[in-house]
Amino acid sequence: MTSQDTDNITLVELDDASYREYRKHLVRDYAADKVRAGAWSPAGAEGKAAKDVGVLLPEGPATRNHFLYSIRDDSVPAEVGTVWFALGHSGAGRSVWIYDIIIHENFRRRGYASRTLKLVEHEAGELGARSVELHVFGHNQGAQALYEKMGYSVTSITMAKPIHTDQV
Repeated sequence: MTSQDTDNITLVELDDASYREYRKHLVRDYAADKVRAGAWSPAGAEGKAAKDVGVLLPEGPATRNHFLYSIRDDSVPAEVGTVWFALGHSGAGRSVWIYDIIIHENFRRRGYASRTLKLVEHEAGELGARSVELHVFGHNQGAQALYEKMGYSVTSITMAKPIHTDQV
């Protein structure tokens, strides 16, 4: 399935080989984000991340109601990024949850993320969703700014303060 085109940007389903490569990066990056956020210690973080991904995607890209896409630009010979979202139910009805959106480093700051979000929002509407939701780590201020610019609003904030043993 190929999604609606937006300014030469298309979403193309990941095949099994592309998924395996994406999963390696996903696990590594998710573990690093959890460590940076102070939620996990570095020891065992990748194992925890792999377990979480395995629970969410037990059948990989064939997992029911999960959508994993390569982000493509017709004018560029390479993949510009990847997006993973799922159809679910929030307290207010059907919703789409964006688990991951990554624009590869050499394609950032060119509008691909905002155009990808528009495509995901279109797909969400086609799936009968009433909202699109996501989580962003507190240290990812660039993503927060993008989501705010695109009309997303904060619905919950989790805060933490590290306690050093010399303070106790």
